[in-house]
Amino acid sequence: MSATRYIFVTGGVTSSLGKGILAASLAKLLQARGYSVTIQKLDPYINIDPGTLNPYEHGECYVTEDGAETDLDLGHYERFLNVPTSQANNVTTGRIYQSVINKERRGDYLGKTVQIIPHITDEIKRRILFLGTKRKYDIVITEIGGTVGDIESLPYIEAVRQLKWELGQNALVIHLTLVPFLAASGELKTKPTQHSVKSLLETGVQPDVLVLRTEHELNAGIRKKVALFCNVELDAVVQSIDVPTIYDVPNKMKEEKLDQTVLRKLGLPLKDEPQLEAWNEFLHKLKNPATTIEIGLVGKYVELQDAYKSIVEAVTHAGAMNSCKVKLRWLHSEKITEENVAKKLAGLKGVIIAPGFGHRGIEGKITVARYVRENNIPFLGICLGMQIAVIEFARNVLNLRDADSTEMNEKTPHPVIDLMEEQKGITEKGGTMRLGAYKCQLVNKDSNIYRAYNKLEISERHRHRYEFNNHYLEAFEAAGMKAVGVNPDTNLVEAIEIPANKWFVGVQFHPEYSSTVLKPHPLFVAFVKASLES
Repeated sequence: MSATRYIFVTGGVTSSLGKGILAASLAKLLQARGYSVTIQKLDPYINIDPGTLNPYEHGECYVTEDGAETDLDLGHYERFLNVPTSQANNVTTGRIYQSVINKERRGDYLGKTVQIIPHITDEIKRRILFLGTKRKYDIVITEIGGTVGDIESLPYIEAVRQLKWELGQNALVIHLTLVPFLAASGELKTKPTQHSVKSLLETGVQPDVLVLRTEHELNAGIRKKVALFCNVELDAVVQSIDVPTIYDVPNKMKEEKLDQTVLRKLGLPLKDEPQLEAWNEFLHKLKNPATTIEIGLVGKYVELQDAYKSIVEAVTHAGAMNSCKVKLRWLHSEKITEENVAKKLAGLKGVIIAPGFGHRGIEGKITVARYVRENNIPFLGICLGMQIAVIEFARNVLNLRDADSTEMNEKTPHPVIDLMEEQKGITEKGGTMRLGAYKCQLVNKDSNIYRAYNKLEISERHRHRYEFNNHYLEAFEAAGMKAVGVNPDTNLVEAIEIPANKWFVGVQFHPEYSSTVLKPHPLFVAFVKASLES
């Protein structure tokens, strides 16, 4: 294949229409036809990355293997394509401006006045083209964050306009928009779509394909109307109807022949029919579970479930692998006390304590950790969740009553969780944690975590500043909490277990980031299996 093709996905009318899922679904179909595909997200906010954003603002911060803190859509990309993303797959306005300003300070622009056009748009184009020129993908799909008409998105849309002109048939724009249903009149309305496309046209960009998000089937008349008023071919008007699960979307887009239309417009051969057997086998298991169980997810952001998106999807994958539907019971840690914990956890087959930062809701999490330990309920603690299990064990088994993490209490007499040595002296918050993939050596084969992975050396992604304090390790192990995984280079405790319990595992890393549809994470699979058997 001679030149990389570029597909741009824009959105209109409203946010949260599912541009990321659409991009991932199209990429899945093109990948299944034999093309090498990647997806990148351009985010219009001025933050350098979402690492410093409150989850209430932006949902989960997803972490790549190379240590980039990125938008949660990159999690969708990886879960659908089963291919790791990288720093280059998420670009923010903050990063663009930072790069341009650094060049200006170095004198790279030779005294010219630095402007949005061409300097900012040139930098955006460079980032878009990087994945095609340096990584040699056949097709690069670029999702533009926000909606058409947002002032923040204008430089990105202008860069797309320029690239469409420069790349010719090698570039294509897909515009995702809404066709709302008015219950009062019983009608689907196309005017919002028409106005959305008009806004895009005013920037100089003509969409090649329209994907219409809808709650009801679109008839031929509506498709013809949209095609006529929006200057697109009839077969390039694609319906995206609401579905029970996001994993249905690739099949829906295949039914709409979106991949065929895109390849035709890009001048590429269809190659083989998409092979989705393994994908559809997962879907069959997901939709036809043999049984249902309920697992508790304890966190402080449970009002916004996107804050734990990767955990939710990893549990979904693991449930399907076990022919089981897992219902999550969302438990706000601030509302859990010693008086109500038994009622809050009643009927649960397993409990996950989620990652997070800060002291809010910590005591509720500690109360949960004690209850599941004493009642032998299968437990998975992730990052802070592992640290919570350690603090609870120190207080109630080792009788270190004031044991804590120095994140929560700098003056604790028993800092069983302490700031990592490499983090001391760091004052800036953004991008300074221990991030990305690190090795973990499992201590022996006699542990639940080894039985999950079935190998002694693993590699998992991290996002933390605090660690298990090894000064207390001997006392913990003597009392029954074992360090079953350590970093081979730093001796950092990566995983703990209580062998006396059926399944009590805490991990410092984030296994949820690497769970995909075709490769459910073994630790979640083992946890759900243990919960089923409890």
